[in-house]
Amino acid sequence: QVQLVESGGDSVQPGGSLTLSCAASGYAFSIYPLQWHRQVPGKERELVATISAAGQMTTYADFVKGRFAISKDNNQNMAFIEMKNLKPEDTAVYFCNVFVMGRNYWGPGTEVNVSS
Repeated sequence: QVQLVESGGDSVQPGGSLTLSCAASGYAFSIYPLQWHRQVPGKERELVATISAAGQMTTYADFVKGRFAISKDNNQNMAFIEMKNLKPEDTAVYFCNVFVMGRNYWGPGTEVNVSS
């Protein structure tokens, strides 16, 4: 079955950087787009970034444009999001997400805490 597992979350100071990873299995990773979302407790989950199946096209939420970069390695079935110049408002649980064969799949998430 489809499985997604995020990793790389940590506590960092404002202005710091982190790269999150998403390990995928159970489906044809190279033919599906992938998204990163984030959620703060008590708030709705929000879309952060999207990457096309081949990894050639990316889109970003306005609040991360110029600071975050999404990528995927179709040979390793891995996706990444590189986050720079982190702000306290980036504090959230980050999830990777795919829509495969008519169903949405989510990983358990990885926590990012940006504070001084």
